[in-house]
Amino acid sequence: MKGDRVEIVVDAGDSTKTYEMTATRAGRRLDVAVRRGVVEVSELTRTGTVVRTARFMASRVLALVEQPLDRPEAD
Repeated sequence: MKGDRVEIVVDAGDSTKTYEMTATRAGRRLDVAVRRGVVEVSELTRTGTVVRTARFMASRVLALVEQPLDRPEAD
């Protein structure tokens, strides 16, 4: 959903780099997948069409933090 974020911390040799992806529009969501040693974070539309994708080598990823938008509970 809009506002959902994923932060990826990657080993860059002598330091670390932090990347952030955010669902940019209403109805979009973020999907995280690990395939063949690659971590993929994709932004998808409601119909499942990929808008953009970030790829990282799994051996270099130190942390992957999914931060959903705080939503009020429906009663």
